[in-house]
This record gives sequence, structure tokens and C-alpha cells, in this order.
Amino acid sequence: MRLTIRAQAALLGYPSAELQAHIGEIRDALQSEKALPRGPLRRLEALLSRLETQDLLDAQADYSELFDRSRALSLHLFEHVHGDSRERGQAMIDLGQQYVDRGYLLESNELPDFVPVFLEFVSCLPPAEARVMLGEPAHIFAALEQRLRERGSDYSAVFGALVELAGVRPDSVALEELQKNAPSDDPAKIDEEWEEKPVTFTEPHEMGGPTGIVAKIRAARKAMGGARTGLKG
Repeated sequence: MRLTIRAQAALLGYPSAELQAHIGEIRDALQSEKALPRGPLRRLEALLSRLETQDLLDAQADYSELFDRSRALSLHLFEHVHGDSRERGQAMIDLGQQYVDRGYLLESNELPDFVPVFLEFVSCLPPAEARVMLGEPAHIFAALEQRLRERGSDYSAVFGALVELAGVRPDSVALEELQKNAPSDDPAKIDEEWEEKPVTFTEPHEMGGPTGIVAKIRAARKAMGGARTGLKG
């Protein structure tokens, strides 16, 4: 399960030459660990194949169009739970403290609720605990899967895989609420939503994003061979 979760973290990262070069290793990790049934694996293969063969600039443009330009597809978990309210800042601190309490200090400037960061942390937990952690935002993953499907994006397979790994049925009430309150991508409405100044942080956060994900998958493979997060809000 550890390798499979880290594979999803890698696939949700910004496309890079390194990622393209190691898609084969990610594919092998998914197949060898067998944490996912055939259906989710088959859906992931469409994304793997595209990222492996697509022109890198085109892959980066597609990624940015989805995740950087649409608040409804934000890869920051608390964006979907708290929006720009003050509660988001406290939730971020609480989640970051969970990482610190476990002895994990992240190395770049990403916030702790960035999905690849969250997944890397979850991958370090024992399987039963990892499933509990994945289950808390399962309704967010389900909402993102549905929104990406509606856009015809193969990234939907990643969020479908995360729901599968959580082993729970997403909270239907929470999912319905998320879908009802999904931020609009209409430019005029976006301006209206951002009229009030968003919450900002006066001190730089020590938490950050994933680094060297492929290397971590390799390290985990070798090793195998030899609290609440406030996400339900």
C-alpha cells in the first residue's frame, strides 16, 4: 500500500522530465504491490501512458489548466473544506503539527494540505492508520474524481484510486455539500469570490511539498524486500 500511495503522490505532482523518465518504475510499483484491483489500475494506466509519451510542455500546460486555474480542482484539501476562512489557517497548523509530531519535516514551500504532501505523510503510516487518514478526506477525493471525469481528464483515476485505497464509502452528505458549493470557474464569479482578502500567513511555513518521490518509492521497495486532520469540516 505504501508504494501505491506514493505513486499517487508522484502522479499528482507537476509533470517533469524526471517523472516521465520513471513512469515505468511507478507502473511496476503499482503492479507489484497489488494494493488496487484491476479496474482502478486500468484507469491509472491511461494517465501513465499519456504522461510517459506526451510532450512535456503539453503535459505541464494540461496540468496547470486543471489544477492551477480552477479552484474547484484545487489540490489543497482545506480549500474545499474551509475556503478562505480563518478556520483554514488553524486547520493547516493542526495538520502540520501532526507531521511534526510524527517526526516528518517537509523540505519545500508547499503547504501541509497539498495533496501530494498529505499522501507522502500517509504513506509512512501503518496500513490500518493510513486507511483511516485517507478516509477522512474521501468525500473530497470523490468530488475531485467526479469533477475531473466531467472534464474528461485522466487525472480522475488518481482520486478514484485514493477512494479505493481508503476502503470507505465517501460521506454522501459531505460530498453533496461539496458539489453544491463548488467554486465557479467563471472569471466574473471568481472575481466576486475573491473580493475579500484571503487569509494570509505572517510567518513562512516550515512545511513543504514532496521531494524525490521516485527515490522514495525505490527506498520503500528495498525496505519491503529486506488525531484527526479536520478534513471532515
